[in-house]
Amino acid sequence: MPTVVEPKIISGNANRPLGEAVARRMSLYRGRGVNLVDARIERFNDGEVFVEVFENVRGEDMYIMQSTSNPANDNLMELLVMADALRRSSAARITAVMPYFGYARQDRRTKARTPITAKLVANMIAEAGIERVLTMDLHAAQIQGFFDIPVDNLYASPIFALDILNQFDGDLDDVMVVSPDVGGVARARELAKRINAPLSIVDKRREKPGEIAEMTVIGNVEGKKCIIVDDMCDTAGTLCKAAEVILEHGATEVHAYISHGVMSGPAVERVTNSVLKTLVLTDSIQPTEAVRAAANIRVLPTAPLFAQSILNIWNGTSVSSLFETDVLGPIYEGIL
Repeated sequence: MPTVVEPKIISGNANRPLGEAVARRMSLYRGRGVNLVDARIERFNDGEVFVEVFENVRGEDMYIMQSTSNPANDNLMELLVMADALRRSSAARITAVMPYFGYARQDRRTKARTPITAKLVANMIAEAGIERVLTMDLHAAQIQGFFDIPVDNLYASPIFALDILNQFDGDLDDVMVVSPDVGGVARARELAKRINAPLSIVDKRREKPGEIAEMTVIGNVEGKKCIIVDDMCDTAGTLCKAAEVILEHGATEVHAYISHGVMSGPAVERVTNSVLKTLVLTDSIQPTEAVRAAANIRVLPTAPLFAQSILNIWNGTSVSSLFETDVLGPIYEGIL
């Protein structure tokens, strides 16, 4: 097999601006130009995905930038078809860089006769010839075990911590991190530890799927600037309701830091009209014009993190070192 020479990036249509940003950051880190691989990713009239790569990729270390966000099925198929095209073009190694891993919410059987679709997607990715997955904030960490190939799961919390330390400089004693549900306590605890803040939990009870019957705040939030942290925001109903309950319990203001801004349906309108002072998202999913126009929504870049992670994978150095503030801080210097 040819020697792996250079890391090369190809981007699907799910979030091409992020792919271009990652290429620019890699150019900056390496001191030489890194461009996206020239390719044609189109659809036939019936929606069939077609991929043609215009550059020689034989023996190269290939990285496919593609979130499986809305439309999830189309973007997933793009990823699989791109992987097949590269495999048949004799790429030495293919890594799927999936800032947002779709279908992650279907990680277990919640009732009889339901699928575990996250496992199905993992099988499809490996079968397409992908040898490694690089993603961020999986909905459930155990999804890494669904793969029979290496998975590097990055975390948004170090980026959030840097932003919080910058935004709340001087007021950190009043900050409290809040988990919006019991399942997200580990994620919230990790962020709270990074900024040395106390932790609270919102416990919610559902009468039926999609409808919240009751919310209870566990912990004293009175007089605190509360920061809700979660992995994704879909329709924002639960998030906005949690913010209201927290304010009712005496918090002075509520902010939210979310890894993946799915923001479907009425989400932007709900957040704009909510009591949330700010909602901070990453660009793991390409923000819509409505998201960018919203007065109380900010978007943090992930390109510096993914660019450095790709270079670390390529040259065989540690990816987990990027979880440390003293390593990630210089990478984000002047950005946050």
